[in-house]
Amino acid sequence: MSKKPDAEMLEFMASLERGLQQAKAGKGRVTTGKEIAKRVAGRPPQAVHKEPVTLRVEPDALAKWRASGKGWQTRAAAVLAAHAP
Repeated sequence: MSKKPDAEMLEFMASLERGLQQAKAGKGRVTTGKEIAKRVAGRPPQAVHKEPVTLRVEPDALAKWRASGKGWQTRAAAVLAAHAP
C-alpha cells in the first residue's frame, strides 16, 4: 500500500526541483559537503582583540550611556581612547 505525499512534501519536492534546475542553469549556488565541513562556528578572528576590564562609573553617567542606545559600549570606548593621555 503506497501512501500519497502530503502538501508539505509536495512543496519540498517542487522546491528541490527548482533548485536543481537553477543549479543546472548556473543561476544557483550549490554547497558541497566539503564546504559545509569547512565552516567554523562563531565570530571570525579579529586582528585587534579587546581586553575586558572592570570600571567603576557613576550611576548617572552609566544611565546616560545606556540611554544613548545600542552600541553604547563601543562609543564609550572610543571616547576613552580619544582622551587617553
